[in-house]
Amino acid sequence: MAKTGTTTTQDLRSAIERSGYYPALVSEAVESAVGPEPISSYLVHQETTFDANEVRRHVTVLVLTPTRFVVSHTDEQTGDASSPAVPLATTSTESVRLDRINSVVVSRMVANPETYTPGTLPREVVLTIGWGAVQRLDLEPAGCSDPNCEADHGYTGSATADDLSLRVSEAGDGPETVAQALLFARALSEATVTDAPRV
Repeated sequence: MAKTGTTTTQDLRSAIERSGYYPALVSEAVESAVGPEPISSYLVHQETTFDANEVRRHVTVLVLTPTRFVVSHTDEQTGDASSPAVPLATTSTESVRLDRINSVVVSRMVANPETYTPGTLPREVVLTIGWGAVQRLDLEPAGCSDPNCEADHGYTGSATADDLSLRVSEAGDGPETVAQALLFARALSEATVTDAPRV
């Protein structure tokens, strides 16, 4: 769920409980990372993936406070060698100062773009947020315009910030989640404008 404006820890906890994915574990991790700060906006996204013969679930919780962007991710794990029948879960949180966020990318996929009406929800939204913790480097051999040149021109490439990418779709997550992802993306974008007051 995403909320904008003033919200409470209880609202966030209720959204985590509605996701149905280890709510006590996820709530404790998120609340510990957020601490006493008020919550400006949040998004809870639960996803199921299929890995060979296993079904795995994971949940990502994004929280915006007046000073930070908090990411929590919880994954199911198979049991280890000492207890193969015992289910395990791994949860991690990262807290990022808003002034470190350098990229908020929102990609929208719409049907029938020639008849698009403003305000219509896209079929799919991909939210990519970069703050410099993870960089993807794409390299390829460099060359020149001379087709007979055999010199080694080294490599050329590009570096792309790719810290977090979250995909929501109308078919898989429902229109409400797509709308909430857009609300959260807008709130985060507005919060990272350097000359604007923080939310």
